[in-house]
Amino acid sequence: MPLSRTRIGTVFMGGALVLTLSALAYPAMLGVQNIATGTSRIVSNTQFGPLTEADRDFVVKVRSAGLWEYPLGEMSMKRGTTKEMKEAGKHLVVGHALLDANCRRIATQLYITLPNQATPQQQQFVATAASKSGKEFDSTAVNIMRVTHGQIFPTIAKIRATTKNTLVRQLADQANDVVLDHISVLEKTGLVNFDQVISQQTAAPQLPKEQLTPPVPQRGAPVVALTPRPDLPDFYNAASPSPAPATG
Repeated sequence: MPLSRTRIGTVFMGGALVLTLSALAYPAMLGVQNIATGTSRIVSNTQFGPLTEADRDFVVKVRSAGLWEYPLGEMSMKRGTTKEMKEAGKHLVVGHALLDANCRRIATQLYITLPNQATPQQQQFVATAASKSGKEFDSTAVNIMRVTHGQIFPTIAKIRATTKNTLVRQLADQANDVVLDHISVLEKTGLVNFDQVISQQTAAPQLPKEQLTPPVPQRGAPVVALTPRPDLPDFYNAASPSPAPATG
């Protein structure tokens, strides 16, 4: 039976959690579908190689992911009830600050407009987790994030295998390391319901397009930066790429 829109974003314990995760996780799946079925049409030829629609979509998706996972990571650091949950929050914050810096650099060089807000459904991820407390917060946040990370993981691999743009290739390398790390630390919390998560990773309920698209930033608005946290360990130093030399 199709999920009614009025129930989207409401998390209950038990079987209803499956339906809600399916609805909430779909924005990440949108990126998978765009890249899997979208055209490889070149939108610009750059000194770093051709930039395709899929390449551009990928950069925007990485940016949009950070706009909701970074604040949820900070929330996990403050409200997590276990050291494993707090540690996962640290990795989310550090990882997405790193990816965001690279996204903003790449966007400037490739003339890609980046959103300043996550999609409405991604914003709902944060609101749903924020409405919980204690161990219910931990479980809700972990399972939502484990679904979305599991969905974007094969997308990263596809972009890495197909892009001809060196900057996008660097971002895919970096995203691969960060997302795999996030999957690992989320699983270390012991809260991942693998049966539900795996089911949701392959489910793609149809949701309105406007719920799946980041709002267009206002003309002239500065790009919001996800602030690095010097008080936290640099988990990804080895994964940080150096700027690509200009070619051509």
